Amino acid sequence: MTSPQQPAEPSYADRVFRSPAAMVGGVLLLALITWICGDALIRGEGRTRWLALAAALLSVPLVVAFTLRPAVFANNDRMRVRNPFRTITLPWAAIADVRAGYSSEAFTKDGTKYQLWAIPVSLRQRKRAARHQMRKAHDDPHGRTSASADVTDSNARVAIADQTVADLRELAELNAARPGAQGEPQLRWAYEIIAPAVAGAALLTVLLAIG
Repeated sequence: MTSPQQPAEPSYADRVFRSPAAMVGGVLLLALITWICGDALIRGEGRTRWLALAAALLSVPLVVAFTLRPAVFANNDRMRVRNPFRTITLPWAAIADVRAGYSSEAFTKDGTKYQLWAIPVSLRQRKRAARHQMRKAHDDPHGRTSASADVTDSNARVAIADQTVADLRELAELNAARPGAQGEPQLRWAYEIIAPAVAGAALLTVLLAIG
């Protein structure tokens, strides 16, 4: 007699962590590049058009790489870190720690460090959170707070990057033993970013060299 099949564990969509400020800045920069280079391509003549094309080939991938591309995707099995020029897939079992110092970083058990570009550390936010905690401690030295105050002030107590890193660290600790969370880190270079940027840089170098 065969035993009943065990139900599969539910799978959940990835949680996505990005920098809103970087995304807004990236969109504005792309709009500026489109306006400047587009105008040069339409109204320019001869060498000007080639210079505009080379500048666009070089600048657009770099802007995308450092503003729109960075993201961290996390689910029950692994964390996928999309940095400017490469993507790192880290199963939870391979992660030793996730920290936020002057930058957000993930450390694997073999000692390798990977920076999390999508989670920038804001020292201003951290200082604001520290001032808030000191003010609360001064107002009530015994640390008594109401439930409504906890909900209202929760975002002000911890900097966004510190809270995000704490969430990722908790996910790593909770899911490290899962069968699907085993394995080694995997790296993939973002050739879709690197190739056009290199082509634009080469074309721009040639155009400037020949005058």
